[in-house]
Amino acid sequence: MIDHLSLGVRDLAASRRFYDAALAPLGYRRLSTCDDSLGYGADGVVLWLLQTAHPVAADPRSGLHLCLRAPGRTAVDAFHAAALAHGGADNGAPGLRADYGPDYYAAFATDPDGYRLEAHVA
Repeated sequence: MIDHLSLGVRDLAASRRFYDAALAPLGYRRLSTCDDSLGYGADGVVLWLLQTAHPVAADPRSGLHLCLRAPGRTAVDAFHAAALAHGGADNGAPGLRADYGPDYYAAFATDPDGYRLEAHVA
């Protein structure tokens, strides 16, 4: 249903470091680089990061949550480690989430702008 998603970011260079590292274990890479935007995906861009003219951090009250599929539990672990090592913050360590399903394995992080990200495998 959704073709792509765009997020406004305050510091495109910081976002590039974070997303290059955090998305690589999930099989995504930077496919587009411009002065004011970055595009990530596997076969085509599905996530755009846009340098905003009026930078504002993500509103944690908005409920916005971006969940990405991972190819396996090792990838979920690597996503979380890379996110924390490249400017992100922990928002839930890798592990089983029995409330979501008996085999639902996920990790949660926030990016440098405060957007909430999840990587999971079920």
